Amino acid sequence: MGQFLPVVALMVLAGLFAGLSFGATKILIPRRPTSAKVAPYECGITDQTDAPERFPVRFYLIAMIFIVFDIEIIFLYPFTIVYRSLGGFGIAAIAIFSLAVFESFVYLISNGALDWGPAKQRRRSIMMVDAGRTARTTVRKVGLEGRETAEEAA
Repeated sequence: MGQFLPVVALMVLAGLFAGLSFGATKILIPRRPTSAKVAPYECGITDQTDAPERFPVRFYLIAMIFIVFDIEIIFLYPFTIVYRSLGGFGIAAIAIFSLAVFESFVYLISNGALDWGPAKQRRRSIMMVDAGRTARTTVRKVGLEGRETAEEAA
């Protein structure tokens, strides 16, 4: 426990410094917000338009691709260093990992992560549109023997 005493002391000092800094800021600096102070500022150019409400889904898909390949590199680099000493188990483990990474990549591509053209309208399948298929004909009611249905009650 004695070997961790300097680390604990440093953490306590860092916490005290952070707390004192925030406290001194609240006490010593008066709050006078103005429209210029609270306005978003970027590169000296004031924004002329309103910010969009939501990011497009494509933004998140690109972020997922980045994270997937970033994690892949993090795990593949150590494997390349010690792959000879791992033997068949290491090759099997990295093959499973590579398959999982490839599967996530295929999923992202199938959701249009790299489609930069105009949005394509998806057509409905003709097989899905059948006038004879309704909830009454396709849903089987289980456990209603002896109970009155909504139609009989009305």
